Amino acid sequence: MKKVIIILFIISLILIVSTNNEDILIPNDAIRFRVIANSNSVYDIKEKMVIKDNLEKEIYELIKNETTKDGVKNILNNNIDKIKEIIDKYNIQYKIDYGLNYFPNKNYKGVIYPAGDYESLVITLGEGLGDNFWCVLFPPLCLLDNDKDYSDVKYKFYVQELLDKF
Repeated sequence: MKKVIIILFIISLILIVSTNNEDILIPNDAIRFRVIANSNSVYDIKEKMVIKDNLEKEIYELIKNETTKDGVKNILNNNIDKIKEIIDKYNIQYKIDYGLNYFPNKNYKGVIYPAGDYESLVITLGEGLGDNFWCVLFPPLCLLDNDKDYSDVKYKFYVQELLDKF
């Protein structure tokens, strides 16, 4: 009887450990978007979010009808000047980098996105010493951050639905 209890305990433990929230991961062929603030001052963080919001709107309009990674990549590379025009409206130095860039771990709504080098469009404002915002441009997951009403279950279902679509 003790063996059965021990075996059931081990099986339960394995199920608990293996059933986590990492079942929805960003696909390997995703393109990420990241904006890094100059510093963590209130002004710099606010400026980062204003610039991010304006960039996100413009980029969304550019890529909204594209369904392939290569298509999105070409659109981004061909529209760097539009991206620069948006950032140039602000009195800040910046750097734009499209390619493989390092991203730290992120836990968002119970889903863990592992650190690593990912294809991405990274905008570094000023010294780039502040907190960053990042999301996924392709498949288009950036818009999820703007909807604060998603419960974790709705979020995971919607992310999975988008990933299946692309």
